[in-house]
Parts: sequence; C-alpha cells; structure tokens
Amino acid sequence: MSNLSGKVALVTGGSRGIGQGIALELAKSGASLAISYVAHQDQAEETINRIKEYKVDAIAIKADSSEVSQVEYLVNQVVQHYGGLDILVSNAGIEHFSSLDETRQQDFDRVFAVNTRGQFFVVQQAVKHMKRGGRIVCSSSMSASTPFARHAVYAASKAAVEVLVKNLAIELGPRGITINAIAPGGVGTDMAMENTREYLSSYPGMALEDIINLMIPAGRLGTPQDIAQFVAFLVSDEAEWITGQTMHIDGGVH
Repeated sequence: MSNLSGKVALVTGGSRGIGQGIALELAKSGASLAISYVAHQDQAEETINRIKEYKVDAIAIKADSSEVSQVEYLVNQVVQHYGGLDILVSNAGIEHFSSLDETRQQDFDRVFAVNTRGQFFVVQQAVKHMKRGGRIVCSSSMSASTPFARHAVYAASKAAVEVLVKNLAIELGPRGITINAIAPGGVGTDMAMENTREYLSSYPGMALEDIINLMIPAGRLGTPQDIAQFVAFLVSDEAEWITGQTMHIDGGVH
C-alpha cells in the first residue's frame, strides 16, 4: 500500500462511484482529502464521514467542474483549508448517449465542458499550488478506444483528455510534477448501471453476462476499488517516472 501520509489530495466528483472509491483509498493510505460534488450533498457527507474513519482530515466542497470560476474557487478553498495541494485526481464527469442526428449543440457543449474543459482548468489551477513531487491523474474511459453505439460525443471528450495529458506532461515534467490518465473499463457504479441499456444496445440480443464474458477476459465488471488501488500507486512517490500515459484498467477489454 502506498504511503501518502502528510499529503493533501483533491478528488473531483468524489461523492460516489469511482471518485468515492479513490478518495477512500487515498485516505486509507494516509492522505488528507478534499472532494467536490455538484448534486449529491448527502452522499458527499457520507463519504467524508467514511474518510474520517481513517483518522485523516476531509472536507467536501460544492463546485461545478463545467464552470471555470467554480473550478478556481474549488482549488482555492482546498489550499486555504490545508495550506497546499500535492495530489489532484480529476474524476468529475458525465455520461452521454445520443445518435449523430439527435445530438444538439448544447449536449455537445455540456459534455465537453465537464469532461474536457473542466479537467484542463482544474489541472491549470492545481499546479499553481503544487511543488516538486506533485501528482495529477485525469479521467479518460475505455470508450476513447472501444466504440459503442450513440457514444461518439462522450468518447471524443475522453479521448481529448488523453491528448491533453500527453502534451501537458512536457510542460510539467521540468517542474517535477507527473500527469497521467486512467481509462477504466466497465465498473459497476450507479452511473454505469443507469446506462446499462445504452451499452447493451451495441450488442442486440445479448445478455449483460454474455457481453462481459465476450469483452472482458477477467470475466467480471470492475469495482471502484480496482481503479482506486492503481490510482493510489500513480500518485505515490514510487510512480515518479510515469508521466504522460493513459493507463487502461479494464480487465483486459478487447
């Protein structure tokens, strides 16, 4: 287990699902935590209470990642509370399914505002306060490389993140800050289950269990902990020589 004692971490979208799993894992490793949320205050408070069971400090801040001013407010609140920032896990994101003909400009703009622009600007704000040894993990998706029906806009928003990470690694490397992306596969979160029907539409007539066996050599959906344990490594001192990469954590999806 990574030792993150004395580190301050911010996990955006940390009130539930993968973000919650990451926040809990980092707390387990000794980091103090800040999480952001938009609409799930009760879940955010529950997550904070669970984090504090690891005897570390934790705060929850309401902030919409699609608004640059709120992203700036979020990071400033974290730094004001803790006096600095060592780790950023940019996890906040939204799902979206629509066909080419159905997609409206506001749909496109909203998905990119959260999934792409929001991640870029939270990185921009976070690195203002990071010293050498800073760690950043952004959120991509298996959808950036595995096509699904009616998923083009979402997939493109995540693929853009992978390009951002690769290029920002060049800027941040001389400052001793690493930046990577994770591309989770199918994880059994609330958000994923809400969209199960949409994912199944790419495989008409097949049951979810059959699709899992077809696509995932590991033979099961992932869990938030599967993702969180790898993120805890990426933000540790041991991952100093890993940067500009997108790590696929997907059970071997093909």
